[in-house]
Amino acid sequence: MRPRSLTLVAALAVLPLSAVSLGVTTAQAATAPNAAAPRVSLPNTVTPAVARSEKKGDVPASQQLSVAVSLKLRDTAELDRFLTAVATPGTPEYGRYLTPQQFTERFGPTRAAVEQVKSYLAAQGLTVSGVSDNRQVVNAQGTAEQIAKAFGTHESAYLDPQQQRTFFANDAAASVPADLAEVVQGVSGLNNHTVRTTRNVKPDTTPAAAPNAAPSGFGPTQYDGAYNLNRTGADGTGVTVALWEFDGYSSANLKTYDSQYGLTGPAVSTVSVDGANYDAKPGEGQGEVELDSEIVRGVAPKATQLVYEAPNSDQGEIDMAAKIVADNRVSVISISWGSCEPDTTASSMTAVDNSFKQAAAQGISIFSASGDDGSRDCTRSTSGSGVKAVDFPASSPHQTGVGGTNLKVSGSAYSSESAWSTAGGGVSTVFAKPAWQTGTGINGTMRTVPDVSSNADPASGFAIYTAGGWQVYGGTSAAAPLWSGYAAQFNQKAKAAGQPVLGEASPKLYAVANGSGYAAAFHDVTTGKNQDFSTKAGYDQVTGWGSPIADALNTALLGGTTPPPSGGCTPAQLLGNAGFETGTAAPWTASTGVVDSSTDEAAHAGSWKAWLDGYGSSHTDTVSQTVSVPAGCKATFSFWVHIDTAETGSTAYDKLTVQAGSTTLTTLSNANAATGYVQKSFDLSAFAGQTVTIKFTGAEDSSLKTSFVIDDTALNVS
Repeated sequence: MRPRSLTLVAALAVLPLSAVSLGVTTAQAATAPNAAAPRVSLPNTVTPAVARSEKKGDVPASQQLSVAVSLKLRDTAELDRFLTAVATPGTPEYGRYLTPQQFTERFGPTRAAVEQVKSYLAAQGLTVSGVSDNRQVVNAQGTAEQIAKAFGTHESAYLDPQQQRTFFANDAAASVPADLAEVVQGVSGLNNHTVRTTRNVKPDTTPAAAPNAAPSGFGPTQYDGAYNLNRTGADGTGVTVALWEFDGYSSANLKTYDSQYGLTGPAVSTVSVDGANYDAKPGEGQGEVELDSEIVRGVAPKATQLVYEAPNSDQGEIDMAAKIVADNRVSVISISWGSCEPDTTASSMTAVDNSFKQAAAQGISIFSASGDDGSRDCTRSTSGSGVKAVDFPASSPHQTGVGGTNLKVSGSAYSSESAWSTAGGGVSTVFAKPAWQTGTGINGTMRTVPDVSSNADPASGFAIYTAGGWQVYGGTSAAAPLWSGYAAQFNQKAKAAGQPVLGEASPKLYAVANGSGYAAAFHDVTTGKNQDFSTKAGYDQVTGWGSPIADALNTALLGGTTPPPSGGCTPAQLLGNAGFETGTAAPWTASTGVVDSSTDEAAHAGSWKAWLDGYGSSHTDTVSQTVSVPAGCKATFSFWVHIDTAETGSTAYDKLTVQAGSTTLTTLSNANAATGYVQKSFDLSAFAGQTVTIKFTGAEDSSLKTSFVIDDTALNVS
């Protein structure tokens, strides 16, 4: 799997295996399948790389191999129904998550199915090395000859011309006896081609780029402030997050990060999968692991972090997914490694996704980086940049894919965002579009990626302590742990409010995005593109629905994510760009020069405001925005205003008129000038169920200037 940072991609995507290391021979006879019973081919068990690679010889019959046999889930129609119900407010099953034992008894393979598989493997001379606690995976090992007999395959050595690396793989689809095919989903480990790589990137990727002595790039103050993560009243207390890793970390590096930013929380600990533990000697992926941990710490410092470390292989990924859900120690999983769909064995993706279904049933949220090669995710893989492709696991419909942006801040306040040009996004060729994936800009029958986004561009990167110094990292592998940290915050708030944890996040996030509170809960990113897709209002295949406004998103999620019943109302703030901090007017319509960041007139908060008039000559400025007020809502409109004038006396020469539709809410003038800002508030409940235009009009006469400065507007409904 690749982490979502680009610095490490090249190193991890090419783990060289020489012909010698494979023990290649040139004349191994193919072992005939076991003909004792009719056999059934298992679809999608050949790596796509075989078709694009050069066969170099046979894997010796005595070569030891390890495989993971994935078993089918049961009653999948009922499972799909349950996953919809448990994520839908108002249903009897909403938030009533299952334990691992309950899931396995209802939907997992039976004990009899496991014993059937074990008996078959043993009869072929294989050694069964373990069974996952959720009964979805049976691991076994044996020689290439025994593997060939068991699965009707022939193992050969290949050269991948794109990556210039050798690998072994089965030449044709695996097969099993017909009775076994009823319970077996697939077999992984028959090839070692697919390598998970990181999704992180550094601005300077030259070998000479040395760590810095002092941090540069965004720290927690900036990214927490930009996304209002510092306004939720939560720090992750009582929540546990799993980091999904294929490398290790140095505890000393994590402690240095904490010390630099004054962060305290539970010590990070490692959970080994299949005997993997890289911490004594981390490899090229160390920066990825430390990036993940440090970003989660920066967002949710009191959350407990468990670093699951697995072998970097199909089998390692499958086993890690099964172990995390069976352990059931976490409510959030952060994933920053992946592989492009066309170059990943589909049966292995299905096996991982089955565990993701179990995670959803148990109330575990998963956030996966969408990739750093734009809509051409195979750029550094076998298929190459000519293929439109998305990244897995981000393409799974049972997790939330996280894309990337370029973030600009003013101090620690949000200023603006645009798409990062190489943020992963596009259309899956493996997974169908789930029922919850609806909204403006979503078409077709296949799953689209990403779902949401946050800062990822290395040009607006994060300060990370790794490899003995400070470095700046970006990549969607920085965006996934940020959203995971947000989920930890949410789960803390939900518990305090007596509500269910977030669980499968995407159905709920899409419900908010498709509702009237979208503009309040998300920063809609509408500029920028990747190779094949452009941003646009609402959903797009570069940034999804956009980045979080954490406090408002919490409010929307805790208030329910389904349309309110007649007479009800979901609390929300309806105005877009309410504090003008994007640096542009949209979605306001404004006179030229009104949205302003100069210091001649201070903003109420942040750096930007709407400055009307102030010319000292006949002049009129306007700024307006049209919104729909939901039926059944109480609506309150408010704004902060500062009036500065050169006029004297009580005569109203220069005027500011504030309207809601044709109704004048107030008229202010030079006579109302005062030091500082004052807040004005008006009841707009009469406009419930209607579309209304909020408009400010500033009109100056021919002499002596008056400035009307507007900031921090809000139209709150409840």
